[in-house]
Amino acid sequence: MIVVTGATGNVGRELVRILADDGERVTAVSRRAGDMPEGVRHQQGDLAEPQGLGPAFEGAGALFLLVAGEDPQGILERAAAAGIRRVVLLSSQGVGTRPEVYAHPARFEDAVRRSGLEWTVLRSGGLDSNAYAWAETIRTTRTAAAPFGDVGLPTVDPADVAEVAAAVLREPGHAGRTYELTGPAPVTPRERAEAIGAALGEPVRFVEQTREEARARMLTFMPEPVVEGTLGILGEPLPAELEPSHDVRQILGRAPRPFADWAARSAAAFR
Repeated sequence: MIVVTGATGNVGRELVRILADDGERVTAVSRRAGDMPEGVRHQQGDLAEPQGLGPAFEGAGALFLLVAGEDPQGILERAAAAGIRRVVLLSSQGVGTRPEVYAHPARFEDAVRRSGLEWTVLRSGGLDSNAYAWAETIRTTRTAAAPFGDVGLPTVDPADVAEVAAAVLREPGHAGRTYELTGPAPVTPRERAEAIGAALGEPVRFVEQTREEARARMLTFMPEPVVEGTLGILGEPLPAELEPSHDVRQILGRAPRPFADWAARSAAAFR
């Protein structure tokens, strides 16, 4: 059995579907109930409260783990006690490029490596699904606002992250590896808005925010150090953050999907 935490999120939901379609026994863990494929066992659980995760881990051999909560060691100890032997951690590319900002996922990576379990770390770049932040304004006014409109980053389709996770959870040869997952090429916020407009069949107007406007909005839901680090990536990306990775192709045997593919599949959210 495979346990998937964050099972109702953009990556976890797709991972549960892939595993279930392939006939795997899956326990889907999330804080709230959600629609699950037939045959999937759902278990409510919160990674911030590791003491309550025992029932979710029971009978499983592998774990897909998000960075959530403050006690990665407690989560991993309960996983090992339940018989789990393989863990795949979804971390952030920022651990490698900006470790001073991404200390939280770095602690999870360190705990996974010291856990005694067979481990693999997936460092994801920014997800294409971050564009859902535009859903309301695109639906109501056909506008999308963001800073640094002409700075491109190789954002990654969450479905590609899920496919990589499914492969790594089940295939040999990935133990002790850290993979970076990106899209095929840098794409700017302005280009992402255009791609969503193309998927909708009508234009979406892009409005470029100032850095301070973006900072004020982000501070409403992110800690200040993370806001500053995120603005740094968006506005002044490092060479390693601009360079598309080959790891998706290496694992899946195909190129990662472009942003336009995600926009076409996700158009209903913006109508």
